[in-house]
Amino acid sequence: MPAVLKPEVRLEPLTHALLDDVLRVEDSAYAHPWTRGNFVDSLKSGYQLLALMGGSTLIGYFVAMEGVEEVHLLNITVAPEFQGQGYGVLMLDALAVWARSRHAQWLWLEVRAGNTRAMQVYQRYGYARVGERKNYYPADHGQREHAVVMSLKL
Repeated sequence: MPAVLKPEVRLEPLTHALLDDVLRVEDSAYAHPWTRGNFVDSLKSGYQLLALMGGSTLIGYFVAMEGVEEVHLLNITVAPEFQGQGYGVLMLDALAVWARSRHAQWLWLEVRAGNTRAMQVYQRYGYARVGERKNYYPADHGQREHAVVMSLKL
């Protein structure tokens, strides 16, 4: 069986020029995706937005907001066709390096209570479940889904 070659990857700033690709990935990865406005607002706010690229292909991205001695991960997404190949962990590594460079002591995130796969990735990385936000995320049929709050001490 021939070996499958992974593309050489690089992280680069997520800019307006990448938004169409980001929205395609976002729409393919989530039932309730972020909107163009969410990404534009994040760019305007000066948040850390990085794209993981394989050549000219968008593999994934993350959006993080810096606070006082902490960083809050707002969105991390790997395109469905690249999931399960370690790219999420690679982006978590990049996030942790960036957060440490900003003198953050903690990383925080929310994850859908039903997204057990993502929670397992975060737990293996070292994040701990520290709370819950009731009815945090939109869900199907006008319902809401709880969020699990997780943190990582840097």
